[in-house]
Amino acid sequence: MAARRARRLLGSLCIALLFAQPAPTGAAARSGSRSLLTESLVRTFTPFYFLVEPLDVLAVRGMSVIMNCSAQCETPPRIEWRKDGSLLNLVSDDRRQLLPDGSLLINSVVHSKHNKPDEGYYQCVATVDNLGTIVSRTAKLTVAGLPRFVSQPEPTSVPRGGSAVLGCEVTAELAPLLRWERERRALGPETHALQLPGGALLLSNASAADAGLYRCVLDTPGAPKYSDEAELRVLPDAEEPQKLALLKPPSSLSRLAGQSALLPCVAAGFPPPLVRWARNGEELPTDGSGRFQLLPGGVLEIQDVTEADAGTFTCIAESGNDTLEAQAELAVQVPPTFLKRPANIYAHESMDIVFECEVTGKPTPTVKWVKNGDVVIPSDYFKIVKEHNLQVLGLVKSDEGFYQCIAENDVGNAQAGAQLIILDLAAAPAGPLPSAPRDVVATLVSTRFIRLTWRPPASDPHGDNLTYSIFYTKEGVNRERVENTSRAGETQVMIQSLMPETVYVFRVVAQSRHGPGESSAPLKVATQPEVQLPGPAPNIRAFSSSPTSVTVTWETPLSGNGDIQNYKLYYMEKGQHTEQDVDVAGLSHTVTGLKKFTEYSFRVVAYNKHGPGVSTHDVVVRTLSDVPSAPPQNLTLEVRNSKSILLQWQPPPAGTQSGQITGYKIRYRRVARKSDVTESVAGTQLSQLIEGLERGTEYSFRVAAMTVNGTGPATDWVSAETFESDLDESRVPEVPSSLHVRPLVTSIVVSWTPPENQDVVVRGYAIGYGIGSPHAQTIKVDYKQRYYTIENLDPSSHYVITLKAFNNVGEGIPLYESAVTRPHSDTSEVDLFVINAPYTPVPDPSPMMPPVGVQASILSHDTIRITWADNSLPKNQKITDARFYTVRWKTNIPANTKYKTANATTLSYLVTGLKPNTLYEFSVMVTKGRRSSTWSMTAHGTTFELVPTSPPKDVTVVSKEGKPRTIIVNWQPPSEANGKITGYIIYYSTDVNAEIHDWVIEPVVGNRLTHQIQELTLDTPYFFKIQARNSKGMGPMSEAVQFRTPKAESSDKMPNDQASGSAGKGSRPVDLGPDYKPPLGGSNSPHGSPTSPLDSNMLLVIIVSVGVITIVIVVIVAVFCTRRTTSHQKKKRAACKSVNGSHKYKGNSKDVKPPDLWIHHERLELKPIDKSPDPNPIMTDTPIPRNSQDITPVDNSMDSNIHQRRNSYRGHESEDSMSTLAGRRGMRPKMMMPFDSQPPQQSVRNTPSTDTMPAGSAVPSAELAEPEGPFLPAEEEPQGPPTAHVRPSHPLKSFAVPAVPNAGGPFDPALPSTPLLSQQAPGHPLHAVKTASIGTLGRTRPPMPVVVPSAPEVQETTRMLEDSESSYEPDELTKEMAHLEGLMKDLNAITTA
Repeated sequence: MAARRARRLLGSLCIALLFAQPAPTGAAARSGSRSLLTESLVRTFTPFYFLVEPLDVLAVRGMSVIMNCSAQCETPPRIEWRKDGSLLNLVSDDRRQLLPDGSLLINSVVHSKHNKPDEGYYQCVATVDNLGTIVSRTAKLTVAGLPRFVSQPEPTSVPRGGSAVLGCEVTAELAPLLRWERERRALGPETHALQLPGGALLLSNASAADAGLYRCVLDTPGAPKYSDEAELRVLPDAEEPQKLALLKPPSSLSRLAGQSALLPCVAAGFPPPLVRWARNGEELPTDGSGRFQLLPGGVLEIQDVTEADAGTFTCIAESGNDTLEAQAELAVQVPPTFLKRPANIYAHESMDIVFECEVTGKPTPTVKWVKNGDVVIPSDYFKIVKEHNLQVLGLVKSDEGFYQCIAENDVGNAQAGAQLIILDLAAAPAGPLPSAPRDVVATLVSTRFIRLTWRPPASDPHGDNLTYSIFYTKEGVNRERVENTSRAGETQVMIQSLMPETVYVFRVVAQSRHGPGESSAPLKVATQPEVQLPGPAPNIRAFSSSPTSVTVTWETPLSGNGDIQNYKLYYMEKGQHTEQDVDVAGLSHTVTGLKKFTEYSFRVVAYNKHGPGVSTHDVVVRTLSDVPSAPPQNLTLEVRNSKSILLQWQPPPAGTQSGQITGYKIRYRRVARKSDVTESVAGTQLSQLIEGLERGTEYSFRVAAMTVNGTGPATDWVSAETFESDLDESRVPEVPSSLHVRPLVTSIVVSWTPPENQDVVVRGYAIGYGIGSPHAQTIKVDYKQRYYTIENLDPSSHYVITLKAFNNVGEGIPLYESAVTRPHSDTSEVDLFVINAPYTPVPDPSPMMPPVGVQASILSHDTIRITWADNSLPKNQKITDARFYTVRWKTNIPANTKYKTANATTLSYLVTGLKPNTLYEFSVMVTKGRRSSTWSMTAHGTTFELVPTSPPKDVTVVSKEGKPRTIIVNWQPPSEANGKITGYIIYYSTDVNAEIHDWVIEPVVGNRLTHQIQELTLDTPYFFKIQARNSKGMGPMSEAVQFRTPKAESSDKMPNDQASGSAGKGSRPVDLGPDYKPPLGGSNSPHGSPTSPLDSNMLLVIIVSVGVITIVIVVIVAVFCTRRTTSHQKKKRAACKSVNGSHKYKGNSKDVKPPDLWIHHERLELKPIDKSPDPNPIMTDTPIPRNSQDITPVDNSMDSNIHQRRNSYRGHESEDSMSTLAGRRGMRPKMMMPFDSQPPQQSVRNTPSTDTMPAGSAVPSAELAEPEGPFLPAEEEPQGPPTAHVRPSHPLKSFAVPAVPNAGGPFDPALPSTPLLSQQAPGHPLHAVKTASIGTLGRTRPPMPVVVPSAPEVQETTRMLEDSESSYEPDELTKEMAHLEGLMKDLNAITTA
């Protein structure tokens, strides 16, 4: 006895640090345990986990398989394997062996019909002695059966361009091993050949190359297995319509999240069928921009499947007027994943802990717990709480180890673990310990709880600083649990969660700051037996016996103490929150008075003498449908013309439909005759156009809703009269002829008369009003109405009122009026317009709020989905009243004011029939009864592009002047481009009936509308077609245009061909710019003949006249500018003399930096603009071509930068057209001649091109005087400005270097000119000047202009231009380069002298 007491005292040491708080659970145990570590012997958690876990494997009989496994721990773990829950003995197994890393190798898998030793579930088990055991996820090993084919391919024929399916099905495990062969050769990765999930082969857009023998192959170890061969025959194109048929409809399938899914929908027929897809009734965008793609043959591919993709997929195949639909279900499964993993826990003995584990997956995973590799079986002390968490009550030392949460569903399993460490308490500080608490008694005993009370120990009678721990356990069980008092000095506790009719043993231990004291004597208490209440009634069933009644049946409960006295049947309408009940004596009851076609939930509770028992689960049943009990709502009539009326309505209220609406029945009759005409409308269509009516006749209409049970009540008769004659609705109505207002205190009576022009349709009137502005409120009334009373206005306020007539085109011109409401004190208000009350409905004082959040989602090139929200609806945005929405849209073009509208009863609408690549604007309004909102804010959306649907238009072909072998093709863009045009393709051929692939192709990049074709054959008819393209593809071709080239090249040119702008040899054609479009007629005859002499003479006279006038104006301007700058030039020369009086600088000048050197030689000033330190400058930017390919004849097709480079030699052009051209192409550069300190150089520095010159560096040469007679060297000219001439033999050889001027003669540095390279005559004496070199144009100093003569006469200019147009041979180019090099040497000799 003493030893037993000693063991109890020793065990009580574990509560040393738990006396101040109750036992924590779960996270509380973890956080609380941290405070326990201060006086405990701390042990750290040991990392122990799997690096690699086995995965599911598909094996083939006879092959080897490896199941991978590897675990990590400080101490190398021991690896074992389980198969189907049993450990494998790998020591004596000759086929299975354990690899060094822990993986399992199975040699030569055995599998037969009656012997399957290797197939099953495998699990890796890792154990570390004195620490614990963990288990991996389970991996399934599946062995493929014998290779056999479920179905064989069969011979098939397919028309060219059609689709064919060759069947070859195998079992699911063999599907990855299947492939196809054609003519016994492996089928390559062709885009139009697709292997479907079941193994079948889909061939789309079949061609003659696809014909042949096909077979499928199973690649199994050893010899592959072949199917039968089947021949595919490709037939010619179908000419007659063929009935639409589905060769391969979609079939339901299941996929894991993240995988791809293929849903086939192979259709055949003629015309070739079009296939589109919808999911859950909504059309899918399959343009390739998202995860949904439509593959050839109508196959829908879904990439990266998610849970949201699950649902019903419908394929719709359309061919002509035939339509076929097929549906398939896609189920998406998700393997288990952990949202919360178990965490390591420190605890003490007798504590309660909770391991938390949250998982997700689809199907919902099941969870089991494993401790050290063994499954935890739920019991009184190991409980599964909150579905997945593990609760351990009354910990003992043996509970230490590794706990794992294993989640599993149909598509996988996963595991996560945590370690539990039971801490030993350290020794408490020395001091007196409390004695045992006294008088422990159970003051309250129930079925599941007990209240204990006691007195403080005798050692501390007051016990204010003591806390208590209550240990309890079931009798005969050695696992104690502990409950702590919540505060010091408390001497009672409530022990809960006990079992009924069970004996428990309790003891109490007091704790002070020195530790736990002596335990009280054990107290045995038995809980009360639980009263036996009835269990749930089994087999509860409910079925609807009529549209307003449901019968419920059940059976007697299986458990219960005493006889059942009665039952209570509870029922509730789905979506409501109030239950109703009825007492029932028997085992069935029929509930009456229910709503039709409405879901109800039912449950039953049995009663005995002890009270109500356990309720049954809810059963849900819907009452039967019936005919609608209310008519449709909002029936409106709109007279379209003299023979048709449009009816629109809304369904009956939701609670009165009594079933699924299957259609509507329309009755209409002439008012004069009572004979009815019935027209049924199928489906949920909410409008119908009644046509074939008589002119000027009044008709009455009513509509009734139908269900499968019959037709419900109809609406009241609504009348409308057709027009006597069809009015004009191509324009908006005119202004109303009059508008009158009569103000009252809080209202204004408005009256008007219709527009005087009665030939334009008026569909209603829009009344706008507001204080100071008529745009605050808008009310629309019927076209028959002539009066309206605006209510709820403010007294003594100035209102502006506007009235506009409108129709479907838009609103007409407004008519304005203003009125001031009367003050409150005015009692003379008498309404004289009461007789018009039927036409003056009072607006609701609270106008409807417009919809918000309007969004436009582009689905395709002709479809946009509009969605919005309604703030007047509840938060769930559920429509329960009779409101409807009107959507309007139009293209976003300012000139387009015509809207299209449609009604909707949901918060979205699919707008179809739109134009491709067009920006639309959308807005929405809501209508409820007679109340309507204003239009919402607009949303915009641009439809996707589509291939052009019309060819380029206005295609013309003309011959190029002077080049009969060259023609120019002009055209206009297609009227239906359906996107941005990215280019054109020109086809031409001499045979209009040739196959299109035999025509010559000329591509045109960009949006150019003209193109040249060269080197054609003379006197030959050609045919031209043009095709436009955009980002989506090619459009149709234009009609063939014929053109015959001229018979021979023109040899006799007019003397003034150049002046008249003809493109003959030796002339420069005027550049009309890249966007020039020749006239449709052109200057050519249909066969390319040149223009008549009369036209040429007239053109010559005009050009010469314009040139003379231009020269006179330029000379006057030049003289005026010269006089104005005379004083400025004198000042400048004086300043130059004072600063640069000597050609030498002072060498001893320290405070002034020497400026750039200037040359004053015979009044010629040259200023350097660059001083390059490079001793060997190279010609990097010179325009001289490197080879003969750079020298090409000039014509209109050359790009503009070539023309800009050639402006350097146009100083001699005298024609007006050439001057104009030069001025447009860019200003001529001045030649800069700077000094530098380098020695004389033998190479020429790079000459700046026109591209880098400032805009104001040159003017047209027409400003200079034109000399007569032959050209003279510059030094021999007796008068005039110094000149330097060179006759340019090629445009790229014109270097600008001035000659030395005469001593006399004025020089104007401000006069701009075009520099030319000086060409010295033989034996010309050289002037002595300082060294100078041609510097690179790299700095922005003011340049020194050099004066050059004006252009020579026309004949000389013509010869120069003829030389510039000619092409040079390599030998000629070499000579010219040598000549240029000699000129450079002469220049350097001049500068060094």
